[in-house]
Amino acid sequence: MRFDHVGVATRDATDLADLFGGLLGAPVAHEETFDDMRIVFLELDGGGYFELLQPDSGGTIAEYLDSEGPGTHHVALAVDDLPATLDHARDLGIDLVDEEPRPGAWGHEVAFCHPGSTGGVLVEFVEH
Repeated sequence: MRFDHVGVATRDATDLADLFGGLLGAPVAHEETFDDMRIVFLELDGGGYFELLQPDSGGTIAEYLDSEGPGTHHVALAVDDLPATLDHARDLGIDLVDEEPRPGAWGHEVAFCHPGSTGGVLVEFVEH
């Protein structure tokens, strides 16, 4: 398991990409629209990404922004075997948002752990 990215909820991914791009020297590595969101990945030196999540129309990120405001939404860890990782999390008593892997950004399979079981942190597992 290794760090993959931090997801940041924002109302304006373009402005935040410009800010973090300049601050961190992080170029845009990938952009897409997925699940009612505009997603922008900024590549960090040494590995990993900042993932900027901007709602297009409604959806979970819009709801998150309405209740929590902009900021860190989740931390993602890359795993080699997502089903085995989910089994391990279940064995540890962690509640899962996703009982099975589902499609995520960049065509990767993803699954989330419920923050109530992970110290208040929404944890995403990503299999590349």
